[in-house]
Amino acid sequence: MTSPPPVWLRGPVPGIQPALQPVAHALMQVAEETPVVLETLSPEQIWARPGGAASIGFHVAHLAGSLDRLFTYSRGESLSIEQHAALAAERTIDTTRPSVPEILHLFRQAVDAALQHLPTVPPASLSAPREVGKARFPSTTLGLLFHAAEHSIRHGGQIITMARVVQGAK
Repeated sequence: MTSPPPVWLRGPVPGIQPALQPVAHALMQVAEETPVVLETLSPEQIWARPGGAASIGFHVAHLAGSLDRLFTYSRGESLSIEQHAALAAERTIDTTRPSVPEILHLFRQAVDAALQHLPTVPPASLSAPREVGKARFPSTTLGLLFHAAEHSIRHGGQIITMARVVQGAK
């Protein structure tokens, strides 16, 4: 039995405008790969920090949190008190070590919310100016959505790589 092709080779995602297809494909790919990787690991492996690298647990939590924050900015909104608290919690997650079901729930919730939001993005809003963070760095709706996808895939790759490291794969 062969594995399915990568998400981007499976065709357009219904309901998503063409300009946002790469965003949807990236989020769907990381949504498929991440839970499978986590299910093969022990809690000790998920929170291991070989060589001082960020743990797999951190990458999963940060992926979820940053996805939520970037989509918030893409809508022209500021972060909520809860989002600021979640960001602060990311900084100590290697100490608090939530359970695998907890971090997977946060991950799935963030990816699902992002994928549900994409069909609602008006094409005319893609070039709309947006501001990021307290410093109000300039971006656009499309810039933020593209970065959310790219950032998610980057952390997804780190999750896969770190899993091989902690499992001792050659």
